[in-house]
Amino acid sequence: MLFVSSRAWPLRIQDILKAIASIQAVTNGKTFSEFEANSLLVKAVLYDFVVIGEAAVSIPQEIRVKAPDIPWRLMADMRNVVAHEYFRVDPEIIWDTSRSNLPRLIGPLQELLSESDV
Repeated sequence: MLFVSSRAWPLRIQDILKAIASIQAVTNGKTFSEFEANSLLVKAVLYDFVVIGEAAVSIPQEIRVKAPDIPWRLMADMRNVVAHEYFRVDPEIIWDTSRSNLPRLIGPLQELLSESDV
């Protein structure tokens, strides 16, 4: 079955960028210990990871192939773990991903967005 998003793919890229910005805003200046100890902060970040993964799944394949360095499948997989295997979520992996991996996505995502008509 082919999935067709209810929103244009550039809007989904914007959703990803907004979720990354949100994660960065709420974790900026925090240590891992502060992050892990604050359940509301952890839940907010996990929600943004769900948004990232859901939006990534909604990007059409013909757009995804233009940016093969973006880990589309991993983004979706992380969303699936957070949403369905929540008991397996490791706060340290979430923290490391938000610090190490998300910043590297911003440039390629903005480049894709600049190629769109939206």
